[in-house]
Amino acid sequence: MHRCRMRGFSLVELLVSLVIVLILTAIALPSLTYSYRTYQLNDSATRLASMLKFTRFEAIRLNRLVPCQIVQNGTDWLVWADSNKNGTADPGEMQFLMTGGVATLLPAGAPPAPGPILGAIGANTLTVASGANGSILFDHRGAVSPLVAYVMYIGSITDPEFGYRAVVLLPSGITQLWTAPNGGVWQRVS
Repeated sequence: MHRCRMRGFSLVELLVSLVIVLILTAIALPSLTYSYRTYQLNDSATRLASMLKFTRFEAIRLNRLVPCQIVQNGTDWLVWADSNKNGTADPGEMQFLMTGGVATLLPAGAPPAPGPILGAIGANTLTVASGANGSILFDHRGAVSPLVAYVMYIGSITDPEFGYRAVVLLPSGITQLWTAPNGGVWQRVS
């Protein structure tokens, strides 16, 4: 009789393949996690800068003072353009919810010292607008009222290895994005 040989993989071949896939996954996972956390920081900084820009353009469009409100709720932060100036986030107003974790608004003193930022923008001081409830007021020309430079720090106190981001708002209403590694020096992104 002629014996038919079965085609397919043996159990040993399948186990070796599975072990190789698991090893490659274990090698790639930390890199993917780091990239995802960095993306979260960059996304939060970009969205915060966009909210400031929107509020500025809303003040110009309405030809009056419009505040950008920043309010903490637990570990989350709600930022919105308060077009009707009632102090509450209404459904028709542009809003941005920054959830806690890797990307949250930090008070002064948590990120690296702002020396390089001050030197680049030619200012003596920066008013920290992150880490506490508050608002930033834009006038009918789109300038900040009063004319001061603001900074909002984004990062994590518990996971500083992912670095920090800063959104700088110049008195003219122009925004800049800055980045700094943990323990490093600030560098302008845009």
